[in-house]
Amino acid sequence: MPLSTFDEKVESQIEILLQSKKYKSLLIPAETLRDLVSIELLNHRNEKEAVKSIRQKLHNIMAPYLGDPDYAAESKRLALFFNNPLPGEVKNACLPILQAHASTRERIPILDEFYQGIFEHTGQPKVILDLACALNPFSIPWMNLSAGTRYYAYDIHQPRLNLINQFLGHLGFETLAEKRDILINPPLVQADVAFLFKEAHRLEQRRRGCNLPLWQALNVRHFLVSLPASSLSGQHDLADRQRHLVKSIIGENPWKVTEMIFGNEMVFCIEKDA
Repeated sequence: MPLSTFDEKVESQIEILLQSKKYKSLLIPAETLRDLVSIELLNHRNEKEAVKSIRQKLHNIMAPYLGDPDYAAESKRLALFFNNPLPGEVKNACLPILQAHASTRERIPILDEFYQGIFEHTGQPKVILDLACALNPFSIPWMNLSAGTRYYAYDIHQPRLNLINQFLGHLGFETLAEKRDILINPPLVQADVAFLFKEAHRLEQRRRGCNLPLWQALNVRHFLVSLPASSLSGQHDLADRQRHLVKSIIGENPWKVTEMIFGNEMVFCIEKDA
């Protein structure tokens, strides 16, 4: 069946983005680009404005401004470290990677109390989903997980996922990091907890109203949503805004919500089967 004019425009924009110098090496899922391009072309009468919006939103989705390590260099460094790991030094081996991304860098001073507080509330999990995970899996040494824990990590940045799977293998975990657009294809794995750290507000920027279908689809008991309590500059208090965001997403769903504060991070523990 021949493509319609609209479909041709969508496929043309996808190909341009996939071949662009900025995004070619990241191997972004075509489904992510198709979703983004289709919506923006429909929402803008002017194609030039649509293309501008597509590029702005893709920039926000991939978030290069939040930082990334040199994945090739970190892969070699981790391989060398784990070839002869020093007892008690795994956390130190992870710190340079955590420091490379704004989200995990902010959490470093509170990592011990962060996961201790969360798991005191949820219980020690056996299955974890880390949604739009970025570099958070490199926090596993602070989680004190029991042997046999399954840690599923989802992101759309392939070089990042490659490093995460290498790290999971070094730790003796199953290599369960997977390229997946969680908005288009929510994971249905049954889990004790799911993390969505510092992403819900950014997902709303991509597509307003997209969080609720994702939250409803998750087959988890405890869903941990974290949001920044203040702006990156520290000049603006965001706590009330974040509470309103979570409340507006949950709507009439009968989920119990417990709020916890760790430094500059608000964590909303949503119990879906309460």
